[in-house]
Amino acid sequence: MFKTNQYFDGTVVSIGLESNEGTATVGVMAAGEYEFGTDTVEIMTVVSGQLTIQQPGETEWKTYTKFESFEVAKGVKFKVKCEQDTPYLCLYK
Repeated sequence: MFKTNQYFDGTVVSIGLESNEGTATVGVMAAGEYEFGTDTVEIMTVVSGQLTIQQPGETEWKTYTKFESFEVAKGVKFKVKCEQDTPYLCLYK
């Protein structure tokens, strides 16, 4: 069965599932700025639009667009900016 999650007063919504590649979520982030924490390594792929990311310990931001992926280490916090509602896929390792 699927598990739905809402964060930041419903501005980030995801559906959790078990895929052939492991545990994953498919979700949408509304336009805004967010800070997420990780319990595992996360590999995020932008489905449409773009996400601008600041990795932990970094001062620069990097933008990822449609079908581009980035990895975030376990046990850290990272920042995300969205200029428009942006769907994503997140795989947990």
